[in-house]
Amino acid sequence: MTMRETGRNPSPGSSEGNYLTGQILIAMPQMLDPRFARSVVYICAHTADGAMGLVINRQIESVTFPDLLQQLKIDVIPPGREIRVMFGGPVETGRGFVLHSADYKQESTLLVSRSVGLTATLEILRDIARGAGPRRSLLALGYAGWGPGQLDNEIQDNGWLTAPADEQIIFGHDLDNKWDRALARLGVSPSALSGDAGHA
Repeated sequence: MTMRETGRNPSPGSSEGNYLTGQILIAMPQMLDPRFARSVVYICAHTADGAMGLVINRQIESVTFPDLLQQLKIDVIPPGREIRVMFGGPVETGRGFVLHSADYKQESTLLVSRSVGLTATLEILRDIARGAGPRRSLLALGYAGWGPGQLDNEIQDNGWLTAPADEQIIFGHDLDNKWDRALARLGVSPSALSGDAGHA
């Protein structure tokens, strides 16, 4: 896994604008791409140049946080915490991103919203390993990326529903039910969805 020692904002675009930055995507049942079936994606950046997001409901069972710290030669110092390692998406799967509460900020942190930041440096992993990191966080390997207009087209084609995000949806531990709970926030039942359904 690679993380930056220091650097600029880890994702394309800007957190400004009126696109879907800071919202979640909920895969429709007819999503054909198995990498995104029943996925919930937090959008970290969405501009005219494209979009970047992280899948937030698919854990990588074969990799643990202590494994990655050992690989990166980072020592755990009490009261260091362990966080989940997630499949963030199919692009650059060897690259790590920490999505976290906005109480933690570095110079290179991208503030996606008032309550959520994105940092892709080794320093945040060191801070988490010694208990000085953000209040809530998850580590994602890889990300989901879309070119200009691509995400908009997928939403218009009923590939995704969009919804506001909150900390419980983003950082909640009940991964198996996160897709259903995200739909429930829209007042939508999975059984009511079909290929002809509209988008939110």
